[in-house]
Amino acid sequence: MQLFSGYEEDRGCMHVKAGEGVETERAGTRAGHQYSLLGDIGSNSSGVVVEPYLIVLTDRSDTFPTFQHEGIEMLYMLEGEMGYRHGDRLYRMQPGDTLLFDSDAPHGPEELVAFPIRYLSVITYPQKG
Repeated sequence: MQLFSGYEEDRGCMHVKAGEGVETERAGTRAGHQYSLLGDIGSNSSGVVVEPYLIVLTDRSDTFPTFQHEGIEMLYMLEGEMGYRHGDRLYRMQPGDTLLFDSDAPHGPEELVAFPIRYLSVITYPQKG
């Protein structure tokens, strides 16, 4: 019996040092939202894609018509305050708050209350074969 089986198998892993996330374009970018992709391991054996982002909204940011895409999304507020729309509900998001939702429903920041607004967004969806 092998005590640590699987350690020798190559598995995807990415370490991103503070401040080294890759600036990327997403639908909200043209509304003044700054997206930093915090890691990407690409194709993997789990069958799930995970996209972790740090999103920054400043006083120059605009609200954006809602987003809709496949998968599940989780937001975690780091700084600031905003009203975040999911379907027909508006959630007041403050530091330490988490919102987990089906991202197929219309969603997005609607009320920008206290700046800067910084939050993590982690999107998961099935990997395409």
